[in-house]
Amino acid sequence: MKTRGSRKSRQKTSAGKLRTRCFSRKPHITRRKTEKLQSRTSEQTLVVETVAESIPRIDEWKAFGKKLLLTKSPVNPIVKPRLENFWEAYQTFNPGILLLDGKIHIVYRAIGFDGISRFGYAVSSDGFKVDERLPYPIYQREMSSLSYNPSPSGGGYGGCEDPRIVVMKEDNKVYMTYNAFGPDGLRVGLTSIPMDDFVNRRWNWREEKIISKPNEVHKNFVLFPEKIDGRYAILHSISPRIRICYLDKLEFNDGEYIESHYTPYSNSNGWEERIKSPGAPPIKTDEGWLLFYHGLSKREPWKYKIGVMLLDLDKPEEVLYVSSFPVIEPDQHYEYTGFKPGVTYTCGAAIRDRELLVYYGAADTYVCVARTPLDEFLDALREDREFKERAGLGKLFINGFNGSNGS
Repeated sequence: MKTRGSRKSRQKTSAGKLRTRCFSRKPHITRRKTEKLQSRTSEQTLVVETVAESIPRIDEWKAFGKKLLLTKSPVNPIVKPRLENFWEAYQTFNPGILLLDGKIHIVYRAIGFDGISRFGYAVSSDGFKVDERLPYPIYQREMSSLSYNPSPSGGGYGGCEDPRIVVMKEDNKVYMTYNAFGPDGLRVGLTSIPMDDFVNRRWNWREEKIISKPNEVHKNFVLFPEKIDGRYAILHSISPRIRICYLDKLEFNDGEYIESHYTPYSNSNGWEERIKSPGAPPIKTDEGWLLFYHGLSKREPWKYKIGVMLLDLDKPEEVLYVSSFPVIEPDQHYEYTGFKPGVTYTCGAAIRDRELLVYYGAADTYVCVARTPLDEFLDALREDREFKERAGLGKLFINGFNGSNGS
């Protein structure tokens, strides 16, 4: 349909709808407001409204995206490299966290002069200002040699990377999964420590268990902070679908590994050009498990951004809904001045006094934190889902994570 004195261009949005842009000297009102354009998909029929009807709804949808964005702390970065400590002189990033005794305990990845990746420790009483930071690492792998090539995940030539830590109250233990890098490649490690030892800084970690298969590249496994149906649950992949391994125990004797598959793909109906990995261990809410994850966006594929999805409490393989927009993305100077500019990467989050706190690495160099009221965040997720359902797009956003784009 053409009108005199105007020019139109049409393009597909990341949500799969057809958006029409008008360029004219005067506002254009279509004669047939009931006329609609339709596009068929394998799932359902999408209805695209006329310009006069669709623009207000697009603006409404964008408003949900703003509500979902977390507010970054003005005191960021809260942990920076220290030249006086050889082991953390270059990079301090990708923190896992625990909320214990009203304090935020931060376990962060550090790389220094020798190129080995270790874990450091800091603690904060308010969640934003670091009260104390230890001058020595609290965990490092025993390695006989280093890799000839740097790690593809943040640099360094060996060690432990990207800690994800949870408290299992039933066991009275702190469990930590991490990426184990060295001459044998990139795999996933697991260790634990009695909760009392952790709180009192007696770093008696259990001997490392490698839980991913040999001769395969795996990383970013996360343990649920409580058992599901009486068993431990380890989420080990979100691409091409949610994959969870259920275990009666976490012993991993010789020859016992988690068989995992990862296939990167683009969520054709979402913001993600490539789905990467789970972020922080899942957080339990009344509405489901909050799972933050990483992705590269379609419009800016060089940036690491953080999205969020909600998983069913009893069957966490089932995705209830996925945010249409990233909730954290690099837009601050400290997120571009570091080892890898344009990266935001989370390994830890917590709910404290009904406030959601997400801790993340910036530019593979700093530790930062972002916040939002939990109830407002869940309301915004719900509104985003309801809007997509009214537009006929709800299942399309979810189906990518439930396996429709892969096997």
